[in-house]
Amino acid sequence: MQANKDLEKKYKPLIIALSVVIPVVVAVLFTVELKGFDFSFLPHIYAPINGLTAIVLVAAVISVKNGNIERHKMLIKTAMALSVAFLLCYVLYHMTSEATLYGDVDGSGSLDGSEKTNFQTSRMIYLLVLVSHIILSVSVIPLVLFAYLRGILNKIEEHKKIVKYAFPIWLYVAISGVVVYLMIFPFYS
Repeated sequence: MQANKDLEKKYKPLIIALSVVIPVVVAVLFTVELKGFDFSFLPHIYAPINGLTAIVLVAAVISVKNGNIERHKMLIKTAMALSVAFLLCYVLYHMTSEATLYGDVDGSGSLDGSEKTNFQTSRMIYLLVLVSHIILSVSVIPLVLFAYLRGILNKIEEHKKIVKYAFPIWLYVAISGVVVYLMIFPFYS
């Protein structure tokens, strides 16, 4: 029992650091432009990764509710790996491609008067989903990492307390990522 407390104490600063460093590094990388590379296909890959993450998360919950802890562990590790793969693809895409504007029918990179008018309501919905997706994707990092740590340390009650919040947020982030992609897909050039 003391060994678990020592491990949790050891990893807590690392989890906190990762929870701060990951969003900061992503934000910094968004300012980097890599010219000469074409990764414009990546949204068509990372959106399905989000969808697969959602499916894996639901399967992980079903597994644990059915008492299959080993499958649950494997599925959670898979969901974490998928989330990392998504993030890498997402950052690489944004470092190498121009941002796509929702409603930019003509692909000019800006919205003219008719585009603003025609997509005003749906653009507001899109931005609401996108902003909530981004904010929650940042906030879920420490929840997932602490839930994972407490799970592998077999601190089941503490694990459950965190998962009560981590699971629905992580699932929302995965599903909303797909929704964002489906909404902006018509505007990719």
